[in-house]
Amino acid sequence: MKIQELQKQASKVFLNNLKRDKIKLTDDYLLLKLTEELGEFIQSSLINDKRCRPEKYLKENVSKKEMAKELADLLGLVLVIAETQDIDVEEALVKKWITKEWLKK
Repeated sequence: MKIQELQKQASKVFLNNLKRDKIKLTDDYLLLKLTEELGEFIQSSLINDKRCRPEKYLKENVSKKEMAKELADLLGLVLVIAETQDIDVEEALVKKWITKEWLKK
């Protein structure tokens, strides 16, 4: 599946969840959610690296799955932000990271 299709599908799911939960979509809400998900990913990474209280330790396969779930949340939110701002995130990633077109002066 292309990133553009993921962007549209992730946005549809996210917006349906907001409607279900009666949450208003705003730019600041998206940024706050992105920050929340980043915190959850960092926490899962600390647990995976066993840089947390021992009672939070998980088996490696479990901690990797938790990291993957939180990383998926981060990516999903990035895709939703791109969709709501009418940004082709695939094009942006290629032009910034791959071809470096947007870095050339």
